Amino acid sequence: MKALITGASSGIGRDMARVLASKGYNLVLVARNEKELKKLAQELEEKNRIEVEMIATDLSKIENCEEIHRKVKNVDILINNAGFGDCGNFSKTSLKKEIDMINTNIIAYHTLMKLYLIDMKKKGSGKILNVASIAGFMPGPLMSTYYATKAYIVRISEGIREELRKEKSNVQISILCPGPVETNFNKVANVKFHLREANSMTVAKYAIRKLEKGKFYIVPGIDVKFARLGAKLVPTSWISKITYRVQKRKIEK
Repeated sequence: MKALITGASSGIGRDMARVLASKGYNLVLVARNEKELKKLAQELEEKNRIEVEMIATDLSKIENCEEIHRKVKNVDILINNAGFGDCGNFSKTSLKKEIDMINTNIIAYHTLMKLYLIDMKKKGSGKILNVASIAGFMPGPLMSTYYATKAYIVRISEGIREELRKEKSNVQISILCPGPVETNFNKVANVKFHLREANSMTVAKYAIRKLEKGKFYIVPGIDVKFARLGAKLVPTSWISKITYRVQKRKIEK
C-alpha cells in the first residue's frame, strides 16, 4: 500500500506520515523543505522498514503537481495537506502571497485530486483526504482569502462525494476540518491564536482512524464540532462579526 502526502515536512502532514508508516504504508512525501523531508524519511525508514520517496517541490506551480502525477503511480491514499494562511485587512495584505496561497491551497489540491481520482476510479479503489479547516464553513474577515480557499475545498469535496455515491464507486473522499493546531501555521500566517490548540499527533491519529472507517466529515474536538454546528445555525452576518473579533486578537502587534 502506498500513500502520497503533501505538506509532509511539518505539522499534521508529518504526523500523518508517521501514523501511516506505523501501519506499514510505503510513503511519498512532498514539501518544499528538502532538509526536513530527508530527516523524516530517514526516521520512518529506520523505525518502520518501509520505502519512502521524497519530492521537494513548490506545489504553487501547477506543472510541479502534474510532474508528481507523472512520476508517482499506484497511490492508494492521497492526502492533500500542503497550505498556508495570512492575516490582515484584505486591502493591505500581500497580493503575491495571496495568489501563492490560492495556488497552493486550491489549485494544487484540485490538480492532484483530479489526476489521482481518475486513476483510482479506473482501479476501483482508493482514498483521498483533503485537509480543509473549520474555517471552510464560515466567513473569515481579516483572513478572508484563507477562509475562502478552505471553503472551496469543502464544497468541491462535497460535490465529488455525491458523484462517487451516484456511481456506486469504491473510491472514497474525506475532508479533515480541524480548528487551531500546534503547527508552524501561526508563523507563516502572522497570527497568534488565543484559543486552545490541538496536538498535531492527536489530530493525525484521529484523522487516519476516521479515514479508515470511511468518514467524510472528519472534525476533531468537541469544541470544533460545536463551532461547525454554530456556523450552520447562526446567521452569516453574526458569524462574520464574531470571526472578525477573534481574528483581530490574533494579529501580531
